[in-house]
Amino acid sequence: MPATEQDLLTRLDALGIEHTTHRHPAVFTVEEARAHCSHLPGCHCKNLFLKDKKGLLWLVVARADAPIAMKQLDKQIGSARLSFGKPDLLMEVLGVIPGAVTPFALINDKQQRVNVVLDEAMMASDLVNYHPLTNEATTALTPDTLLAFIRACGHEPAIVRVDAMPEI
Repeated sequence: MPATEQDLLTRLDALGIEHTTHRHPAVFTVEEARAHCSHLPGCHCKNLFLKDKKGLLWLVVARADAPIAMKQLDKQIGSARLSFGKPDLLMEVLGVIPGAVTPFALINDKQQRVNVVLDEAMMASDLVNYHPLTNEATTALTPDTLLAFIRACGHEPAIVRVDAMPEI
């Protein structure tokens, strides 16, 4: 059974990670999130659950406004050609539904199946915001404490510039 929002918040507390959670109506897209969350301080983010042609799974976490070119993302992160992971695979591995994808879902990836990529510009922010396993809330923490959480889940994320770069 996947971790719940309360399980996550309890884990953050146990790790000594300061966090603030704000409630809002369910949001499924970056645009919907802007309507309900743009007043919250910090960097607002998007999360892409991807599978490459070799079967490896990827979670790419970036600024909500970062332009990501899917045709070049594989080269930027060192993967094979990428496509979006199916909802049933997302639930199986990360325990969340589409629209609630978040780095906090790594709490459910007990087998460390997911390769984690964090956007370099996002990690330079003072605060970062993600869904706490539900898209009816947003939880803020610092990039350093995000890294501590991800590492406590058994993952070592890559920090990479993932916004679209001009073709050379």
